[in-house]
Amino acid sequence: MLTLEKNARIVFAGDSITDAGRDRTAEPGGWGFGTGYVNQIHCLLSAIYPDYELVTINSGVSGDDIVMMAERWQRDVLDLEPDYVSVLIGVNDVWRHFDQPFWKPKRHGIDVYEQVYEDLIERTLPHVKGMIIVGPFMYEANQQEPMRAMVSRFAECARRLAERHGLPYVDVQSAIDRYLTRQHTCIVSQDRVHPYERGAVLITREWLRAVGFDWEREAIDD
Repeated sequence: MLTLEKNARIVFAGDSITDAGRDRTAEPGGWGFGTGYVNQIHCLLSAIYPDYELVTINSGVSGDDIVMMAERWQRDVLDLEPDYVSVLIGVNDVWRHFDQPFWKPKRHGIDVYEQVYEDLIERTLPHVKGMIIVGPFMYEANQQEPMRAMVSRFAECARRLAERHGLPYVDVQSAIDRYLTRQHTCIVSQDRVHPYERGAVLITREWLRAVGFDWEREAIDD
């Protein structure tokens, strides 16, 4: 059974995987959801649960790490008065350690990630009905590859935080790992981080599972 209450407002926060080219001029919850998993979730919830009249808002910002996201949390999340907040953040916290070796931007480790994430959860929970924590991931099958290994450590941190606060945790990496036993990463992502639309489906399916989405639902107003 769907764990989201009827007429609820769901705000999705995160980086470019959440942003996915959303229209920043759009009325929040009205249109412009981007081409990624947020749009897919919006379409499926709207089509299969029309009686719930759920409002979907995409607040993802391309390039964000957890520190950058936290700086705008009040404006981008809390000011939108959400009932539920879904968070997918962490891959940029890792990526900056690998993709700019000849320039030294501000970098932080998993300790900062955990502290800031904990603060955001504690700051948000008194104002919402629930939060959904989505673990960061890569479309990379080799678990010993250095960036993938670090992403996995950040994902385990996100899982611990979810468990600590009794929140649903969406394990996208496990779904990706299963997929990559049969197909190459280039089918779902160009750079192992940003998904094509079919790569976003893996995120969407796991997120919907976490909130009790019924793929076979036929009755309305049940």
